[in-house]
Amino acid sequence: MSAAAAAMRPDVVDEGVQIAEKTAQKLDFSGMFLRAVPSSSFDFGFIINLDLSNNNLESIPESVMARLLNLIVLDLHSNQLKALPNSIGCLSKLRALNVCSNLLESVPKSIENCRALQELAANLNRLRELPETMGFELTCLQKLAVNCNKIAFLPKSTSYMTSLRVLDVRLNCLRSLPDGLERLVHLQVLNLAQNFHHLRSLPASLGLLVSLVDIDVSYNSITVLPDSLAGLARLRNLRADGNPLVRPPMEVVQESVDAVRKYLGSMEAGEAAAVRRRERRYNSWVQKLVTCGGGVGAGNVGVRGENDGYLLPSDYRSIDGPASPRYVGMFSPRRLFSPRRGTPARRLY
Repeated sequence: MSAAAAAMRPDVVDEGVQIAEKTAQKLDFSGMFLRAVPSSSFDFGFIINLDLSNNNLESIPESVMARLLNLIVLDLHSNQLKALPNSIGCLSKLRALNVCSNLLESVPKSIENCRALQELAANLNRLRELPETMGFELTCLQKLAVNCNKIAFLPKSTSYMTSLRVLDVRLNCLRSLPDGLERLVHLQVLNLAQNFHHLRSLPASLGLLVSLVDIDVSYNSITVLPDSLAGLARLRNLRADGNPLVRPPMEVVQESVDAVRKYLGSMEAGEAAAVRRRERRYNSWVQKLVTCGGGVGAGNVGVRGENDGYLLPSDYRSIDGPASPRYVGMFSPRRLFSPRRGTPARRLY
């Protein structure tokens, strides 16, 4: 009898259950070609680590998931799962969840109740989005890996995952990063590679991620790297090949991280100097305007004080111009083409 056929026999499964009950720690059903979770033989309450990877599971019963109250590690990768049960929210002690290489199109909102979760891996699925408010609850999450999906936007609450160390969103349809990323002060690895034509710019807030060591933004459509990246003192690896970079030039990026940091730092300093020059010119122009206004006379300018350089309401004079009623008759056709008084009319031949 082949190993695969033996693995599918109920007596073999029951034997594995008995061994797992003795250890009372880890239950390993990986690579057994299971189509359903064996749940009738024993109590799941004692399990701390459950491995159901590399099987043919299409679903996990709600009742089974709800009984895994002491579970810390759950590995479901490489199955045929199309959805996760809502009862996953009952796993209040869960720290690591691996659902990579399945057919998932969404993650249940109830995962927000897994507040002890530190690692979530959902690579190689069909995800288009993540629960919008998950970041408000999963504040202990240290690694979020969702590469090879169809995600266009990360949840706005991502910036509240303040314990995050690794964020992997490569090979998606990512268009932008959420606001408030400066809160992720512990983030060390950021992978945004291969979002191709979807990702065109990076926020300046990346320069405030003081713990960043590794950034990968290769194979996107980015033309400018934020000048604020010059302030990332711990940055050791920066990959940006495959982008139509203008600033900094690609040869600078390929040289070294220090070269990029120096280039962006000089650009940032140059822009700051340009702003100061514009401010000086503006202040000089305003001062000249005030000075010229002071030479007109007290009757036009009025009292000066905290409103210096501006006309007070008492100084307002109405403009008596051609649009006023007294001038309407002046431009009438009869007046313009009539002979002046006292001059004989010219004869037209």
